[in-house]
Amino acid sequence: MTDSPAPEITFDDFLKLDIRVGRISRAEPFPEARKPALKLWVDFGGALGEKRSSAQITRHYAPEELVGRQVLAVVNFPPRQIGKVRSEVLVLGVPDADGEVVLVGPGHEVPLGGRLF
Repeated sequence: MTDSPAPEITFDDFLKLDIRVGRISRAEPFPEARKPALKLWVDFGGALGEKRSSAQITRHYAPEELVGRQVLAVVNFPPRQIGKVRSEVLVLGVPDADGEVVLVGPGHEVPLGGRLF
């Protein structure tokens, strides 16, 4: 990752991303991953339901402290096989000063499945 700006996109390009709020319902270590990671199950409610993901967030988070946390995730990327995990969503985060991922979520409790605009 670099801190140089990304290429310009149009507002219509941005609208193609479907970013929703979900609640982590389950989190487990992912020892088979090449880099330290966790397996996550994220509940988006409604028609989206529960989706799986893999996230390299072990520096700041233990599995047991993630359950119940609301996070933002891109839900309309195609699924991706990461080792033995079929990742269905991309949970969003930003790097801290050391490049370790810090999860992004709403500052207040919001309904599951709410779309970021």
